[in-house]
Parts: sequence; C-alpha cells; structure tokens
Amino acid sequence: MRTFRNRTTVLAAVSTAVLALALTACGDDGTGTKSAGPADAAAPAAASSTAATARDTGAAKDSGTARAAGASDGAGGTQTSATKDTGKSSSSAPVCTTKGLQIGAAFQDGPPYTHIVLTAKNTSGHSCRLDGFPEIRFLENARGTVPAVDRSKPAAPVVLEAGAPAYALVKLSDGGMDEDVQTVKDFSVTLPGNGGMAIVKAPGAEGLAVDPAAWATGYWTYELRNGADDF
Repeated sequence: MRTFRNRTTVLAAVSTAVLALALTACGDDGTGTKSAGPADAAAPAAASSTAATARDTGAAKDSGTARAAGASDGAGGTQTSATKDTGKSSSSAPVCTTKGLQIGAAFQDGPPYTHIVLTAKNTSGHSCRLDGFPEIRFLENARGTVPAVDRSKPAAPVVLEAGAPAYALVKLSDGGMDEDVQTVKDFSVTLPGNGGMAIVKAPGAEGLAVDPAAWATGYWTYELRNGADDF
C-alpha cells in the first residue's frame, strides 16, 4: 500500500507539471483569459515598423523621383521659354540693323507729355539680337546722346524672332512750366554694334518738347517692366 501511494504521488506531480506547461504554452493566465504574450505583442510592432519603413522608403523614392522630374521639367521649361522667346541664343543671333527693323515712337501718357515709348519691330524675316539701348540724338551733336538708366538693363540681350517687337521707355522732360525745353519734329536712333541709324518721326503734330537736363532712355526690353522702367 505504501508503494502504491508513492507511485500515485509521483504520477500526480508529473501530471501537475505537464498541465502547468500546457497552460503556459496556451498563454492562459490562470483565469481562463488568453493573455497577449510577448510574442503576440512583438509581431504587430514588427509589422507596423516594417510597414512604416516601407511607406517611408516609398515616400522617399517618390519624393526623389518627383524632385528629379521637377528639376528636369524646370530646366526644360527654361530652355523651351528661351527658345520660344529668342529662337536662337544671344551669342549666335546676328545683330539687328535698322534695315531690318521698323522703329516708331508714341506718347506714353497724356499731357504733359513727358515720356515716349520706342517700338522696334523685327521685319528682317529672321531672328536678330538687339543690344544695349537706343542711342538717341534729339538735337544737334553738341548735345550728345540721351543717357541710359542702368536699372532698366535686362539680364541678357534681347533676341527678337521675326515679327517680334522690343520696347524702350524714353523720358523727354519733367513736365514743368519753367523748364528750358526745345521742340523737335524728328530725331535719330542709332543701334550699337554697327546696327545703323534711323530717323524717327516725333509723335503728335506739335512735336516733342525735350529738356537736355532731364531726358533719359531705358534699355531695349521685351516688355516695359514696372519699377525697372519707371523714371
């Protein structure tokens, strides 16, 4: 009887140990509720980290692709715009000449007429480069040419496609009653770089009242720009 009880005790202890191991393996916390063990918690975290890494990698890849595409588009846009505006680079286009330009003048505002706008339209049939500013002589040579306003100088020479215009703002006087002005019916415009000279008829029946102490001219530009061409 004593031997039987010892065997029973050993078997009970072994059964208890096996049951405990089974409960541990099943994740039972003793209350019958399955607990979220370390392995179960680590798996979603690892999956979340992997997903986040994938998203970050994808975003970085997409962002890099977008930046590369943007840089390419920007460079292409600039080149396309330059090609559209100029047709040729400023270094390869020939100098515009007065024979291939139609140059005219018009008042910018109403009285007192203090400014005119020169327009030079390319009638040569091909692209040409219009350098610098118009060298204007309103009066006799002793008065010299009208000085240019530096801030109106464009970043690059103006290259005109066939039929395209360029503009230059010209100040005649301050519009004061006591100014020492002289009237001119026409004036000369000389283009730099051996572009030749043209005689331009003054707008208006009365001609232009010019003051050598106040006159000034802007550079040739594709269009008049607020600020740079205000003087």
